[in-house]
Amino acid sequence: MSDEQSDTGTGWPEPTGPSRPTGPAAEPDPRPDAPDPDETAPLRGEPRRAESGPDDGRPDGEATVDLTRQAAAGDDPPPADPPPAAPAKKRMSSASVMIAVLLALLGFTLVVQLKTTSTDPTLSAARQEDLVRILSDLDARENRLRQDIAELEESQRQLASGAQGREAALEEAARRADELGILAGTLPATGPGLTVRISGGGKSIPASRILDAVQELRGAGAEAMQISGGVGSPVRIIASTYFLDGEGGGLVVDGRRMTGPYSITVIGDPATMRTALNIPGGVAASIRGDGGNVSFEDREVAEVSALHEPITLEHARPVS
Repeated sequence: MSDEQSDTGTGWPEPTGPSRPTGPAAEPDPRPDAPDPDETAPLRGEPRRAESGPDDGRPDGEATVDLTRQAAAGDDPPPADPPPAAPAKKRMSSASVMIAVLLALLGFTLVVQLKTTSTDPTLSAARQEDLVRILSDLDARENRLRQDIAELEESQRQLASGAQGREAALEEAARRADELGILAGTLPATGPGLTVRISGGGKSIPASRILDAVQELRGAGAEAMQISGGVGSPVRIIASTYFLDGEGGGLVVDGRRMTGPYSITVIGDPATMRTALNIPGGVAASIRGDGGNVSFEDREVAEVSALHEPITLEHARPVS
């Protein structure tokens, strides 16, 4: 150690020569409660350390210098960045899956129904009024069938009632005989109905058109019918009645020759039967398309007075 250096007590020699120039002394803090710089200044030769906080793995001298610089600059340490949030996982609940399946089934059902409806050319060409009438006719037919079922059930109960069984059986037998007589054409019939007049407009009407009209009336609930022409007596129409084209025009109905125009008197619901004949593409439309004409007349009381000879059965027998 040279003469110009002396021990400072910290391990480092201190030069004994001229002292280093120092800057101007710091001005005192004008605040009344400011601490005394001499009291807060660390002792010479004692390193400044951080008051709190764990060691970050750097050497003691380096951490002391960083904290000393930050304290001298008056800056607070930067806050630590928060960890990135994990992305939320989208989960599809069982209710969402069920709703999606139901919507898919509903869409498939609507498509199938639309395709089924569009494949029926008759209903697709019908007007809204005709569709409403057809629906009303079907409802009326259902009501009649339900009423018939109720009457048959009541008859069954009466037949099994005991003392009144014989009298009820006789009444039921008489009622069934009258119904069968009307259906077989051996008894006259009366009731509300309709008169259908068919003319060919100067042309002969083929027998197939008349047969189609009879079938439509039967399907609409006709209970008794007879047909008459321009000449001759009316003919009762039953299940075995046949229609043929006559020579030189006209018709042959059950062996009797008739000429047009023709009138069919039928007992049943007038509105239902008229709607059945007026369906687009049906009997009335076909006759009018050939140049003919079809007219209707409602009857509060229609009379079917023509009779058919009883049919003698040769082979059929009732089951005992």
